[in-house]
Amino acid sequence: MKKRKVIIILLAVIFVLTGCGKKNASNTSSLVIWHDKEDAVIEVLEKHLKETVPEVEVTFEKKTGLTESLKLVGNDPSSAPDMYLFAHDKLGVYAEMGILSPLTDFISKEELNDYIPLTLSSATYKGEIYQLPLYFETLLFVYNKKYMKDDEVPKTTEELYEYMVAKTKYGHYGFVEQHSTPYYAVGWVHAFGSDYISPDGVPLFDTEEMKDALAYHKKFVSLMPGETEYATVNTLFLEGMAHTSIVGPWFVPSIKDKGIDVGFAPMPVVDETGEAISPYCGVQGVHVIKVHAEEKKEAITKVLKALMDPEIGVDLALSTGAAPSRLSSYENVDVKNNTLVMLMRQTAESAAPMPNIPELDPIFVVAGNLLTDINMSGMDIDEAAEKAQKKALELIGNMR
Repeated sequence: MKKRKVIIILLAVIFVLTGCGKKNASNTSSLVIWHDKEDAVIEVLEKHLKETVPEVEVTFEKKTGLTESLKLVGNDPSSAPDMYLFAHDKLGVYAEMGILSPLTDFISKEELNDYIPLTLSSATYKGEIYQLPLYFETLLFVYNKKYMKDDEVPKTTEELYEYMVAKTKYGHYGFVEQHSTPYYAVGWVHAFGSDYISPDGVPLFDTEEMKDALAYHKKFVSLMPGETEYATVNTLFLEGMAHTSIVGPWFVPSIKDKGIDVGFAPMPVVDETGEAISPYCGVQGVHVIKVHAEEKKEAITKVLKALMDPEIGVDLALSTGAAPSRLSSYENVDVKNNTLVMLMRQTAESAAPMPNIPELDPIFVVAGNLLTDINMSGMDIDEAAEKAQKKALELIGNMR
């Protein structure tokens, strides 16, 4: 009897081990991709991957707090995803943590020749490409055609200011934006030839270009609401109380759902510099986590190559309004006729790639405080800039 029990136990152990072995083997053709994207984007990717690489089981998992989660588990084989879909601006953080595999471990550089140069430069950190760009986003100048005709759209910031002076009354605003949010305000700074931080991580808050930009921008801020967070600005435009604004493409569906006859236009040129307001450009794409890269190299390579199909860019453009990263996607007639997508493509020519260096996180905190000090608290610009520079250097020093 005891001998029989021992045999049964041994058979059970063999069965479990055999089962585990099969499961692990099958896992090499099963990939998990974390993301934070809207359903329409994921539906396009899922459909295409199921059609082109059905032998690879790809699961997209929407992850709240994706960036912080990757910091915690990016090096843990039992918890980390195989890949993730996110903007390029965290590349430097994760590359320095050592959790990313270069894209060229799976795809040659020559295979990337068809990509818009801006998307590849955004995907590069310290000479290595860490992201396969899928699409990019940049802010847009929008206007309500109920108040502003197509031939009245301001081509320069002084024309915009004159419109603001004339129309900002009785609860209406000629122009609103998130003036004290770093991501939105930086377009004005770029037009003056500066940025919050240099490519090699030096804060630029106390430069003359920065102070000139802040002083010029404040003239426009004086004709906007004091509180200009995301909800306030968007509500004003949706309710027809703001005639023009600068918004992200993700807000366009809400505008159209509201029934607003909306127009899109190039960013106004700053009269003092001759340069257009130039927002950041964010590139969305797929990254590979290093802990699974070797054992799942074949599956990862198949998925990456499938995601390079120009038709994905076309489908994303037509279903979500995203601007494709591949040049050949723009050969599609429907994409060429899509005003929103082509405007982003045009804007990208002058937009600045959002920095992907690790120092960006503390820099954005300081920039937000600087904008609040100047635009909402009335602090002297020289004093505020000096304070911001000192704080930025301190935070970056602590981080390093």
